[in-house]
Amino acid sequence: MNGVDGDAGVRDIADGAAGERLRRWRMVLGGGEADGTGCALGGRDAAMDAALGALYGGDGGPRKGSGARSAGLGGSAPNVARWLGDIRTYFPSSVVQVMQRDAIERLGLSTLLLEPEMLEAVEPDVHLVGTLLSLNKAMPETTKETARAVVRKVVEQLEKKLAARTRATLTGALDRSARISRPRHHDIDWDRTIRANLKNYLPEYRTVVPERLIGYGRAAQSVKKEVILCIDQSGSMAASVVYASVFGAVLASMRSIATRLVVFDTAVVDLTDQLDDPVDVLFGTQLGGGTDINRALAYCQSKITRPADTVVVLISDLYEGGIRNEMLKRVAAMKGAGVEFVTLLALSDEGAPAYDREHAAALAALGAPAFACTPDLFPEVMAAALEKRPLPTP
Repeated sequence: MNGVDGDAGVRDIADGAAGERLRRWRMVLGGGEADGTGCALGGRDAAMDAALGALYGGDGGPRKGSGARSAGLGGSAPNVARWLGDIRTYFPSSVVQVMQRDAIERLGLSTLLLEPEMLEAVEPDVHLVGTLLSLNKAMPETTKETARAVVRKVVEQLEKKLAARTRATLTGALDRSARISRPRHHDIDWDRTIRANLKNYLPEYRTVVPERLIGYGRAAQSVKKEVILCIDQSGSMAASVVYASVFGAVLASMRSIATRLVVFDTAVVDLTDQLDDPVDVLFGTQLGGGTDINRALAYCQSKITRPADTVVVLISDLYEGGIRNEMLKRVAAMKGAGVEFVTLLALSDEGAPAYDREHAAALAALGAPAFACTPDLFPEVMAAALEKRPLPTP
């Protein structure tokens, strides 16, 4: 009898696993006669399926061009607001952010974000901030305060995540960049000291005699490095602008670093005086438009007072609308004067963007390799630039 019961239990488990697989396939395929699962959904599953179907056409209905499914959110703010509430109920925050982004891109819902009740229903994230910034000039006054609250929430989340590690990493880099030959005991760099004195190893005592001490002085407030963040504000760089503004505010809070933040399209805007509030910085940008990297670098070059102590970070996809040869000459001149020049194709978690490969290769030939950088890697990149050592490229 026990054996029979055991076999029945195994069959029940197998049937349950098979049923779960059918359920998952049904959720993926979207239902309709063509999905072949024969699985009916109820309760919470049916509500989730309806939310997915409204965006991705889960009824198995006709598809629009390039394979996109038809969708059913409708054009009214109340419908979309209800849908936003549904997806926040049924899906985790990371999935909600993806679905919001898809809804904005696939269904053209950007204009609905100009309504305060819509903004109150969305899940704030970096991509939403980029969309709001692109709509900034068209935004009515009744919406701007709500939009600023959404942007501030995202900025505060990013600062909480990134600030402490950035300050710790760069403070260490500044300390190490001020090495001294007669360090006090607590300023001795023991790793470098031991390496420099290995020839003085005494095997009978199994020790190294440190004839020459190597240390690093604590970076004094009067000993500053200068950092210029030069940010392309074309539409494709939205996420990079958000992250760069947050990092700019963090750098500006460090007394040992003099930070300047410059944004550009075909014009150049210096937002350094707004660095104490990255939300003001973001609303001071104008996403979209053309690109003139050469003009932006000319402005940055004019602000350099101590080349050997300066790091210029160009954040751009390098699609230059200005004078290419002049841009390269400026980079070469800055590097020749001792400036550390860093080119980031993107500062985001989205991976390598589309970029001008010819310009990237030309910059690499000048000793300024161009690469995409995640926010988590940025502190290490800046630390390496401050210490004038090879950059930790991905």
